[in-house]
Amino acid sequence: MKSSITLNVHGITSFADADKLNALAGEAAVHLRSLRDGTGRGNDFLGWLNLPETARLSTGKIMACANRLRSQAPVTVVIGIGGSYLGAKALIDALSDPFAHPGHRIIFAGHTLSEDYHAALLRHLDGIDYNIVVISKSGTTTEPAIAFRILRNHLSARTGKENVSRYIVAVTDAHRGALHNLAVTEGYETFVIPDDVGGRYSVLTPVGLLPLALAGYDIDEFIRGMQTMAALTRDNDDPSNIALVYAAARNILYGSGYLTEILVSYEPTLAAVAEWWKQLFGESEGKENRGIFPASVSFTTDLHSMGQYIQEGERHFLETVISVTASGSEMRIPVSPDDSDGVGFIAGRKMTEVNERASAATRLAHISGGVPNIVITVPCINEFYLGQLLYFFEISCAVSGYILGVNPFNQPGVESYKKNMFALLGKPGYEKEKERLEKELKVKS
Repeated sequence: MKSSITLNVHGITSFADADKLNALAGEAAVHLRSLRDGTGRGNDFLGWLNLPETARLSTGKIMACANRLRSQAPVTVVIGIGGSYLGAKALIDALSDPFAHPGHRIIFAGHTLSEDYHAALLRHLDGIDYNIVVISKSGTTTEPAIAFRILRNHLSARTGKENVSRYIVAVTDAHRGALHNLAVTEGYETFVIPDDVGGRYSVLTPVGLLPLALAGYDIDEFIRGMQTMAALTRDNDDPSNIALVYAAARNILYGSGYLTEILVSYEPTLAAVAEWWKQLFGESEGKENRGIFPASVSFTTDLHSMGQYIQEGERHFLETVISVTASGSEMRIPVSPDDSDGVGFIAGRKMTEVNERASAATRLAHISGGVPNIVITVPCINEFYLGQLLYFFEISCAVSGYILGVNPFNQPGVESYKKNMFALLGKPGYEKEKERLEKELKVKS
């Protein structure tokens, strides 16, 4: 039987009362039960809880689609923003060789409004056969809608309008919405985003599984990792449950004035996992003037830029460190006849050992400097353990939101900028709001 990720909160003992932490972990178990029972806030968006068991129902269709797309083009452009692409990117970046693209290449679009980005993307795609997977529940979110229109036109000019539909797959609502209607009209193959699964919790739906399968990775192992973590966390009411302890620890620290949580990794390929994590916690907890601000750094790289501030700046943040035990490679530091670079004392050692020692040294320095530290240990980076890690964060986030007293499954605040953007761009129906905002811009510019 494979091992599982572990949690170490010894690095917060100087900053949090142990009895209070244990008591809050017990309270977290009550919130976990309300999550399972569907009696908490946001209970109409709990479909993600059971995805570890139900996701396998769609894997046959996903693999068939992935094989078809892979056979007809070497590249797929995945269009989406927020939860519609961050999970897939996190997984693919974590598993991929950063300097090579063996097999099928995934390119992401629809997550920016930069004209230069889209122009460069079209230049890159000129002369390349490619597919499009467009991911949007509504089909009207501005960034992916624009990207899809641009890329659909570009692809249609290449393939002919009569052939373009076989190169396009839509992941969208089952019954309604602009993208659903277009997919039906044009005959795109489709996959469903369940109504009761929000975007930031959707990585175990076709939103995450289809791009992962396209990239050539084992979606069954990813699902199995999530199933394992569901048994350890979702189905476990013991206060020692690592998801409950993590949720309790970060809320205890938040109550003591630690307002920012920095997710730390010593593996560059996990940078996109941090971006997914930031959306998960930021969008779930940042409401009603509450919530820990999620940030991230990549060590040891950022120790040479942010290290001074973390060590001696304002004392308002905590660190959660993702520690990877085993690497997928073996590289030892060479022996050199001269020691002009001063690193001869570590010659012959594995890079992983040096990285781990750097992590331990940094953690000790930061704790002594007033920064609480939580450590999540991952045995290695593969589909199975990534499944565990992401589901662990999802459960922890949901429970943490309940401890905080907010609905972790809505995002009312994101509508404010969207309404302003629609008005300023002249969307029909926003005429009065456009006039008001234009006046306000003149005053504030």
